[in-house]
Amino acid sequence: MPCLIKNTNLVGYFIFMRNRLFLLLIGIITISACHTTPTELQTGIWRGVLTMKTGDELPFNFEVKGKGPKQQLTIFNGAEEFPVDDVRLVDDSVFIKMPLFDSEFKLKQADGKLVGKWVKHLAQKDSELDFVATPGQDWRFFEKPETAKANVGGRWSAVFTSDGVRDTTVGEFKQDGNKVTGTFLTTTGDYRFLEGTINGDKLYLSCFEGGHAFLFSADVKDSVTLVNGKFGTDTWEAVKKSDAKLPDAYSLTALKPGFKKLDFTFKDIDGKPVSLTDDRFKGKVVIVQFMGSWCPNCMDETAYLVNYYKKYQPKGVEIVGLAYERTTDFERSKKTLTQLKDRFDIPYPLLITGFTNDKKETAKSLPMLANFLAFPTTIIIDKKGDVRKIHTGFSGPGTGEHYVEFVNEFEKLTDDLLAEK
Repeated sequence: MPCLIKNTNLVGYFIFMRNRLFLLLIGIITISACHTTPTELQTGIWRGVLTMKTGDELPFNFEVKGKGPKQQLTIFNGAEEFPVDDVRLVDDSVFIKMPLFDSEFKLKQADGKLVGKWVKHLAQKDSELDFVATPGQDWRFFEKPETAKANVGGRWSAVFTSDGVRDTTVGEFKQDGNKVTGTFLTTTGDYRFLEGTINGDKLYLSCFEGGHAFLFSADVKDSVTLVNGKFGTDTWEAVKKSDAKLPDAYSLTALKPGFKKLDFTFKDIDGKPVSLTDDRFKGKVVIVQFMGSWCPNCMDETAYLVNYYKKYQPKGVEIVGLAYERTTDFERSKKTLTQLKDRFDIPYPLLITGFTNDKKETAKSLPMLANFLAFPTTIIIDKKGDVRKIHTGFSGPGTGEHYVEFVNEFEKLTDDLLAEK
């Protein structure tokens, strides 16, 4: 009998432990299921929001396509579709490296959203903004905006004030219902593809492509007046003016008195010295592009010049890009410029000047230049090696007819120079 009782207790003990183990396994499986990290991002449209240093929220939309490790993003700004191929998922982390401008997103997946930071790598330190993205939201500023109280389509004379300094720009907008697209043109370039909304009597515009995060707002006083505008810490106002225009872009930068030619020797990406006295440039019309991999307007100009080169290089035109990066480190500059070169399949040489994008540095690198104002700046040299024109800034495709005007004027100038004996 004692042995029977002992065996019965032992059997009960094993049954008890078996049940405990079963419940433990069920708990582990349940917890694991609740915390399973998706192996890919949800495909379709997302709404991303950056929190600016001012506390304002900058929204933009993007689409996720593909499966598994081959997922890609496309960022939308007006008519622009900006592809991003470098998307990595590691456990619950998501790393999105922008293809240009040396910036990236470092994110976590949480409740179906992406939460984290947009990190912009500068010369001395990184700049960070908080970021959150939500899938399935195809609206930008407001899901259901109030009916627009005015139409802002057309050309505007806009005045921006920064630290007491006023700068006149030209605004170009199109409006369809509540949706507004367009840009601001300045003497140093444009704000690329802006997209936004009129919510009642409030105008909101934004643009993000990994280089700059632009956010504009203003009160729509009526169809011809915008007031109380904000752009970061700057203020702005505008009046509709069909003949608003900027100074001639060919009149802003020049060579110093006594100079007719440009002279430099800088190394290309492979470390080979390149000079305008090299045989490839002799007897050619030469376009010298002042640019940087950090510069969105330079990206737009580069996209144009690649096609321009294909058209005009057989006729006797050469292009050389002078890169002024955020740092004087050759290898770091080489890395970012190589990304740019590969992105646009650039066929002409890019030279690493070893000077930064500080305008004082640019002036130091080429002392024959007077009043250097902006990136990009483009110098046109004739077949004798003389500087004939200097164009400040670039009106990109986001400026519509201004871009078409630039292309027509630039290519007519090229044709005229090629025709010279």
